[in-house]
Amino acid sequence: MQEVIDIALNVSLVIHLVLIGFALWRVWYGENAIDRLIAVDLTGTLILAVLVIVTLREQQGLYLDVAMGLAALGFTGTVLLGKYFADQRLS
Repeated sequence: MQEVIDIALNVSLVIHLVLIGFALWRVWYGENAIDRLIAVDLTGTLILAVLVIVTLREQQGLYLDVAMGLAALGFTGTVLLGKYFADQRLS
């Protein structure tokens, strides 16, 4: 049973890393600032998922603590950048 879980975690890790690549491509080649902001937020979320998967694979709680801190910073950054872009459009 452990082998099935390891295979599932490895496949999931590869899928998430590929999705991070697509999201980073969208950050660089996005059509406008809002599109890039959404891609940055998606990249942060996918990195959180990768950290959780690594936590499950390695059975180290430190990665989960890093993921929680990154989630708090990502949320704060997204809200601040969204407000900045909203204020910039009103001017």
